[in-house]
Amino acid sequence: MPKFYYIARNRSGAKETGIEEALNQEDAVIKIQSKGLIVVNVIPEGSESFSNASADTSIKVRFKPKHGRVTSDDLMLFCRQLSTLIGAGVTILMSLEIISKQVASRKLYNVCLDLKKSMEAGLSFHEALAAHPKIFSDLWINLVESGEASGNLAVVLSRLAAYLEKEAEFRNKIISALIYPLMLTMVGFGALLFLSLKIIPSFAEIFKSFDISLPWLTQVLIAISDFLRKNFFTMLLLAGAGIFLFRKYIQTKAGRLNFEKFQFKLPVFGEFMVGLNVEKFSSEMATLLESGVPILYSLEISGRSVNNLIMEEIIRKIKDDVREGKPMRDSLERSGFFEPMVIQMVSIGEEIGELPQMFKRVNSFYQEYCDTFLTRFVSMFEPFVLIFLGGVIGVMVVGMFLPIFELAKISG
Repeated sequence: MPKFYYIARNRSGAKETGIEEALNQEDAVIKIQSKGLIVVNVIPEGSESFSNASADTSIKVRFKPKHGRVTSDDLMLFCRQLSTLIGAGVTILMSLEIISKQVASRKLYNVCLDLKKSMEAGLSFHEALAAHPKIFSDLWINLVESGEASGNLAVVLSRLAAYLEKEAEFRNKIISALIYPLMLTMVGFGALLFLSLKIIPSFAEIFKSFDISLPWLTQVLIAISDFLRKNFFTMLLLAGAGIFLFRKYIQTKAGRLNFEKFQFKLPVFGEFMVGLNVEKFSSEMATLLESGVPILYSLEISGRSVNNLIMEEIIRKIKDDVREGKPMRDSLERSGFFEPMVIQMVSIGEEIGELPQMFKRVNSFYQEYCDTFLTRFVSMFEPFVLIFLGGVIGVMVVGMFLPIFELAKISG
């Protein structure tokens, strides 16, 4: 098998070299990346002296992108690789060149090239990022601007990468927790539809040949089954139209506001939705403040990023009060949205000058709260759904067998 010399950087930014056996250069890159390394150069054996290779040598491998969109995982990996390379002393331009050859997104590959081109034309890094608002949020742009101004770009990017990784982990926990209840519900209702559309009609045809009066339960089940069979596609169309109109409604400002109010007023789940929003707000505030972004800018960025109109309005009022010199504690308390624990911790953070650390603690608390809530919800939801479906299916089975019992009595 061919051998390939490689130069790479580990997560701490240290340079690593070695030899990797692979089928081709692309396979070698994949194997090296699987070790948690960022590839700088890959050279086939015999093509060039390894001793002459350096970190600034252009990569000879073109790693083919796997998809066209830019996912949160793509951005997370891009940020982590960028912070590692810059922290290791590699220039931003060379870092973008290196990363562009390893990204899995075709769009992000083109963005990397455009960023490099913009910076070569004289733009700063944050100005180059600002030209791609659909990919890089205000959080990215302001943190990078802060890092460039302070000369700590690698540190700021590392904090941003940690934030993105933490949020991705938290988001994946939520998705994983909700997948099982959703699948269980879909399978359960699929079984009910199968019984209603296939099994009950078969029994109904058999009962027609018997000269007996059907029990009321059997008659109700057959009537429901007939209704579903005759109107199934109409009901599907109505459901689809309802979902479409609902989505259109919540895309309007008034509809979205009413839907958010409804979410926050839901029993049990209302507190969970509040927790999710406070978690996101506290996470962004901690990252922004810790990176040196002024508090007014931090509040403005968090308000735009929270993706909730009610929360956005609350943050706007907090920002107005802070601009007037009022303590954040009073604004949080007046909003009626935050728990006393949050208000107290923010107040302490303002008094002792450790607001970023207090927001971190608030964030940790709400991440644990949301995680615990979902764990308990899943553990309670499973037996509830199983009992409900078991009861419904049991009633359907009994309803179908009652006429058979009647026939047995008559025959006896």
